[in-house]
Amino acid sequence: MEIERALSDLAEVRDRLVRTQRFDGYSAAAAVTSGAGALVAGYVQARVAPLPSSGDALRVYVAIWMICLAVALLLNYGAVAVWVVKHRGPAAASGFRTAARSIAPSVLLGGLLTVALIDRGAYALLPGTWFALYSLGLFASRDAIPRATILVTLGFAVLAALFLVSPLQHVALAWWVMPVGFGIGQIAVGTLIWMERAP
Repeated sequence: MEIERALSDLAEVRDRLVRTQRFDGYSAAAAVTSGAGALVAGYVQARVAPLPSSGDALRVYVAIWMICLAVALLLNYGAVAVWVVKHRGPAAASGFRTAARSIAPSVLLGGLLTVALIDRGAYALLPGTWFALYSLGLFASRDAIPRATILVTLGFAVLAALFLVSPLQHVALAWWVMPVGFGIGQIAVGTLIWMERAP
């Protein structure tokens, strides 16, 4: 009986810690907007380089998705910066540091791998690599975002496997691949954040 009570108390403490670790600086609107931006970028790619293979088309592909990334980072981290300014204090600063530390390795490694793959002409590995790193970033941030986001995390992991080691690799650069991953994925993340905070 005492052991059961101790385990129950331990579970309650763990749940309280998870709730206090939740970072409220992530913006549902910014996530959904960046997902919509990925859908727009996919449309642009469909118009100018639907399945790039030539050098010029591949450079256009990279430019489209780097611009999309820049806009997404500006939206999401801009929203976080606004939140931090509005919620000054030790708790907000601590939450921001924890969230930043959890996602930073994936972002930095993503940049390095992107440069390395482009330098070696391995463009077809880019989407799968990006999906894999985003999945790792979401997993590392799991205590700061809604629990249901684990489904999105798994979705990105599946996409990574499909476009890195399956026969689908030959269509990895198709116009619809990134919108399916980052468009739908970011919209899903934003929706889950919004649902968790809804009264």
